[in-house]
Amino acid sequence: MALEFFVRKPDSGLGNIRSSPADPYRNIDWVLMFTQGLLTVIGCFVVYSASWTRIDDDPYAFVTRQVVFAIAAGVGMVIVMSLDYQFFKERAALLYSITIALLMLLLVMAFVMPSQSEISFDLGPLNFQPAELAKFTTLIALAAYLADERSDEVSYPRFLGGLILVGTPATLIILQPDLGSASVIISIAMGVLLVAGAKPRYIALISFLSVMTVAGAFVGGFVNEYQKERFRVFFGQNTDENSIYQVRNAIRALGTGGVFGKGWLEGQLTNDGSVPVMWADFPFAAVGEQFGLAGCAVLLFLFMVMLARIWRIATLSKDLLGTYLCAGVFTMLLWQVFQNVGMTLGIMPVTGLPMPFISYGGSSLLSYFAMMGIVQSVHMRRMR
Repeated sequence: MALEFFVRKPDSGLGNIRSSPADPYRNIDWVLMFTQGLLTVIGCFVVYSASWTRIDDDPYAFVTRQVVFAIAAGVGMVIVMSLDYQFFKERAALLYSITIALLMLLLVMAFVMPSQSEISFDLGPLNFQPAELAKFTTLIALAAYLADERSDEVSYPRFLGGLILVGTPATLIILQPDLGSASVIISIAMGVLLVAGAKPRYIALISFLSVMTVAGAFVGGFVNEYQKERFRVFFGQNTDENSIYQVRNAIRALGTGGVFGKGWLEGQLTNDGSVPVMWADFPFAAVGEQFGLAGCAVLLFLFMVMLARIWRIATLSKDLLGTYLCAGVFTMLLWQVFQNVGMTLGIMPVTGLPMPFISYGGSSLLSYFAMMGIVQSVHMRRMR
């Protein structure tokens, strides 16, 4: 009987020592998870503070929807995390094809049905934007395509193939027109190609083609007048008060917050509607007015922590596919934060590109959480 204690199998359940250190569920990056969760909670508070005075009958309308979006996105992220990221590589062609079909269908419907939104499908309680899905599927397709070469440098034929993979959805998104989301697709491609070893002239070629595509969209009349107006304002070609109203008040809100801000729900410009659609386009201005320089610094610090963890996971990945996936998410997050903060400060043109986890929006939140799920999947399986 005494010997049975030494030969019995360990108990199952929590703390089971039979679980290998390589078990995916023992390798979740909790720092990244906590940072993401904290940013999402902050986002809900910001959405409420920027929208509660805009709807008289229900001041909780936008934040309630944002919380529901966050819960749904969290469930989606858990599903993505539970799957080996190789699962997505094996289905990259299917996911990419579905995305291209949806983008093309959206353009056709917008042409045939003028009442149909040019950038999203109206699904009742949710406006589904295929451009957000394109960020996820294009990253998967490009990373899978480049990882198959297994080389320290991207060959020219492989580069051309990747250019087609990225250029097709980016062009369709520009034609919607949605220049902001197209720039995110391009930033993802830049990150993956740089890490994959693309030559500088290849990156320069992508940059040139991107600029020419946008210029062609302007010349061809595919860009809406309000988007043209935003670029005229940025380049100082239009100083009309109505045109610069939104950006000027966003800068004022950010500047009047001082060091510690005016307090939550106490921002005058945030509350009186001086910045239209602040909860989606200019949440950084709401943070600045209510919480000041200190609040903005904390928010940017959290993004820095998130970027550092993603970079760490990219270096720990067991294969090139995982590294490329993390590189794409890293550059996407970096570009979107820079663009959103930049347009709030007036140093970047207004594109309507949301701030990750902070801005209001269901499709974008689902996209960010799915991206984080992929990063977690890479980290969870780095030892297998």
